[in-house]
This record gives sequence, structure tokens and C-alpha cells, in this order.
Amino acid sequence: MNIYVANVPFKANDDELRELFEEFGEVSSARIIMDKFTGKSRGFAFVEMPNDDEAQQAISQLNDFDFMGKVLVVNEARPREERPRTGGGFGGGNRDGGNRGGGGGGFRRDNDFKKRW
Repeated sequence: MNIYVANVPFKANDDELRELFEEFGEVSSARIIMDKFTGKSRGFAFVEMPNDDEAQQAISQLNDFDFMGKVLVVNEARPREERPRTGGGFGGGNRDGGNRGGGGGGFRRDNDFKKRW
């Protein structure tokens, strides 16, 4: 069973989380999710336990459990929902649909500009 663990302390590591859940049975994996840009914990994790009965016991015992000064939120993980891609991102057209002209030119300080005009 895949278990979702929220409110994981930022100072916790995968091994400490694994040890906590191993008190209830075999743990296939315990992984704290890290931010891909900063490399720091995002404050939640997933624990995989092959035995559903042991996993249910871990969920019931560790939900609202104080772990390293933070109260864990533990429940069965739901399948990841696909989020529709909505053209967001950078760039794109104007919101009002109007056509706006380009930006103005830069300011030139050199005398070459005066010579040409």
C-alpha cells in the first residue's frame, strides 16, 4: 500500500521516516519529496508497505503522531490525478485581444545620431 505522509519535519530524512514506519512492518520504500530547484524537503513523503494490514495499522497509529516536533498527517495515498494543460506559461497574446504596437527605440547618446538627421 502506498501511504501519503504530510507535515514531515524539514530536518527529517528518508532513513528516519523508514525507521518510524518499520515499527509496524516491512517498508519497501520511504521517500521524502524534495524541491527540484532548492533541493530542500517539500514537507511531505510517500511510504510503501507491501502488507496492507500493517500499512493500515501504521496509518491509524501515526496519523496525528508527533514526529520530531511536528504532528504528522498520514493516510492512504490516492492515485495522482492528471491535470489538464491549460496554455499557461510564459508568452502568449494580449488578454484584451487588441493589437498593441511594439516598444519604442532606445536612447542614443552618441553624436552619430545627430549627424544622420
